[in-house]
Amino acid sequence: MANGFLMEVCVDSVESAVNAERGGAGRLELCTNLMEGGTTPSVGLLQVVKQCIRVPVFVMIRPRGGDFLYSDREVEVMKADIRLAKQHGADGLVFGALTEDGRVDTELCTALLAASRPLPVTFHRAFDMVYDPLAALETLISMGFERVLTSGCDSSALEGLPLIKRLADQAKGRIVVMPGGGITERNLQRILEGSGASEFHCSARSVKDSTMKFRNPSVTMGSYLSTPEYSIKVADLAKVRTLNAIAKNIL
Repeated sequence: MANGFLMEVCVDSVESAVNAERGGAGRLELCTNLMEGGTTPSVGLLQVVKQCIRVPVFVMIRPRGGDFLYSDREVEVMKADIRLAKQHGADGLVFGALTEDGRVDTELCTALLAASRPLPVTFHRAFDMVYDPLAALETLISMGFERVLTSGCDSSALEGLPLIKRLADQAKGRIVVMPGGGITERNLQRILEGSGASEFHCSARSVKDSTMKFRNPSVTMGSYLSTPEYSIKVADLAKVRTLNAIAKNIL
């Protein structure tokens, strides 16, 4: 926490988690599959991160990428993942679910919240896909979510800044409205000053080249990326420190 601003860093590896904490993160959101916006991490990843990290670790509960409308079997997976995350040291949980008409799925979220307690819960960027964000915010508040992560229902937090500010004003401290999505050292100050937020969410990643010496140019493991197995995205210690410094220097 710096001058009232808490930096949450989204991480999908132990290396990223360590870099985020060293750089000044006050909390981690642990997930995997960041190319799809994040999905549930393995228990093994959670266990090792908890061995290495002292700041709170909030675990993403999302069984797949795509939309936020879940089948009965996917709901069972989510409930099982919540139980496992709690058993293996999660400090909080992150999830969201919508109905087919773009409203918060109150029935499902109520059940998931009950399974999550006493841990705090963040409603993730499923919020950015809702039909009526102002009404959805009141729903989350009434249900007891501690915070909501949002880009202001736009492609980035900077572009969604007017709505983020409106949501924060509406919340009046009843829920934490946490900007996230495309936050960098170039726009963080503007987002924090313009939103009235006390927390922000970022990934602060950069591409790290693989240390593999032999590389087979004929094979790629990703269907739409060129040689993804020879580059790794990790939380960049310097970027995290820079973001933290910017947050500390905002009056």
